[in-house]
Amino acid sequence: MKRAATSRILLALLTAGVSASPAPAAGKGLVAPAPPIVFVHGDGDSAAFWMPVLWRFESNGYPADRLFAVDIDHPSARTDDTVAEENRSSTEDAARSLSQTVEQALAATDVRQVAIVAHSRGCQTARNYVKNFGGADKVAGMVLAGCVHHGVYANSEERLNSEYNGAGRFLTALNQPPEVPDNIPVTVIRSDRFDLYAQPDGRFLGLAGQATGVSYDAPDLDGADTIVIDGADHRETATAPEAFIEIYRAVTGQVPATLDIEPNDSPSIAGEISGYANGAPTNLPLDGARLTVFAVDPDTGGRQGQAVLEKAVGADGRYGPFAARPDQTYEFVVEAEGYPKTRIYRAPFPRSTDIANLRLYPAVAGAIAGTTLPGEVVNVMRPRGYFGIDDNATLGALPIAGRPETEDVPSVWKSSLAIVGEAPETVVAGFNGETIAARTTPENPDDVVWIEFLY
Repeated sequence: MKRAATSRILLALLTAGVSASPAPAAGKGLVAPAPPIVFVHGDGDSAAFWMPVLWRFESNGYPADRLFAVDIDHPSARTDDTVAEENRSSTEDAARSLSQTVEQALAATDVRQVAIVAHSRGCQTARNYVKNFGGADKVAGMVLAGCVHHGVYANSEERLNSEYNGAGRFLTALNQPPEVPDNIPVTVIRSDRFDLYAQPDGRFLGLAGQATGVSYDAPDLDGADTIVIDGADHRETATAPEAFIEIYRAVTGQVPATLDIEPNDSPSIAGEISGYANGAPTNLPLDGARLTVFAVDPDTGGRQGQAVLEKAVGADGRYGPFAARPDQTYEFVVEAEGYPKTRIYRAPFPRSTDIANLRLYPAVAGAIAGTTLPGEVVNVMRPRGYFGIDDNATLGALPIAGRPETEDVPSVWKSSLAIVGEAPETVVAGFNGETIAARTTPENPDDVVWIEFLY
């Protein structure tokens, strides 16, 4: 593991005269000033990606009102960065979205600089903002995890306007020396060799056996502190407990007092409902969607009593807040024009959040290796990581399908299971000790069921 002095971000903030509020007094946790932090999600993700990371910061005494998460309206990159494409953002679009959130953070906290924590596409978005969109004087330091700084491939002859081509126009310009500005300390967190977007072989790009022109060290930046987390997948470089240690250390100059997420007595839960357009997710509100939330039995998925929330969302797509119990599992039932009725089973929310976002898919899900499954289907997803072949990951007491048996790099984050029979039944998904139960509804075959893991 490469390591240098990763407290330079806090030092830069203090040197710049940032007036940061101290953390609340507690028996453990942050003892230094708390700089505002702006978190930047990656391609296709939303602010909700960071929810457990924010909870860990709060559990260490970090003030929740110093934590800000970007939510890019169109989170997926264009095929050609210079050509407008429905529900895709350009590199400029993404940088300007980050700029807006930084300005909100500066205004809300009355400081001159923020720290940025970014993942995947968010890494080049953060660097682009600093280099080309006015961020140089407003950013004291960056922590960049699971990045594609030098592309997921490097091809000097084709797709030169792709944001992900290391030999393309955008990354070539972005990487002109110095890769790290002299006055902005940067910490890079990457996997040793298990990031599917930092591979010498193009199998994860549909180009098996072809060289990509990049390798495991593609996320590195000249002049950055580099942390290598053995065994981490692409998303875990930002979300794993080991990653949190390094993020926290880089921003605060301290080791976190705890990796546990300390529960609130009565968490307040809210979020936004969004959907899909042109084959990609959006972070735009789904006006008119109807949401019903039920507490469910953690062992059976059966509903317990009346709904805890019924809401037709407005133009902002927002639902809640509702008062949750930190040990209670919930079923979110969402109905919206153009989408199948969707039932999402989620783990307990240990702490309050306003980014418990819900995303609808436009068609009945349930496909393994390109084959649509028949009958009642239960789907499972892990938005903050992948299902590796060595993970204890099950759906309906069976190993989660779709993981290549000979592939040690995790690359599958969604899977499905077809359920036969005409009677409703319980289907339990498990991932390394976390379990969530769902109920099938054969009487409503067009329903879509998702089990969504938190970690």
